[in-house]
Amino acid sequence: MTWNDYFLTLFDSCCATYRSGARDPEQFYTGEDLAFLTTIGHQPREFFDFVEDCCEEGVPSPSTALLVAAVRRDYFLTVQKGVTSAQTLSRDELPTFGHTLEGIAYLPRILTKARAKLRGELDPDMMFGCGGDRNFLRNHGSIHPADFLRHVWAAGDNDAKLAAWIKAQTV
Repeated sequence: MTWNDYFLTLFDSCCATYRSGARDPEQFYTGEDLAFLTTIGHQPREFFDFVEDCCEEGVPSPSTALLVAAVRRDYFLTVQKGVTSAQTLSRDELPTFGHTLEGIAYLPRILTKARAKLRGELDPDMMFGCGGDRNFLRNHGSIHPADFLRHVWAAGDNDAKLAAWIKAQTV
């Protein structure tokens, strides 16, 4: 089975577990599942968060979760050479909802989260692709979360380049 097939099979299995009433993320994975998530640089809690939102809100879809995971996996294997970061971005380090970048509200927050997502450094209690992130992406040209991550990766530390891209999408 290829990694993407395993991912989607696990996603479906976790959705079934969630719909059966389970809510503790620790109940969702076998040892094999946890080993798999490690090989793609995915944290169990962020996987659970996507499952939870899919079951409760209908978004993200399994395909969106897969595409976001693919960007993280590519970054993990290509840039990080399969080595997990020891850093964790805490809530206190996140820009607030009101911060702006190049006149774009919320961009500093989602940008910080996206960079941490790429590096696998999000605190388990934070999520890239949460409702606020989805709202921002929808209001700025209906940007797909995986496309946003790829543009963040491509822009590196060039915030102005990313802000210009966001503005171009919003037109």
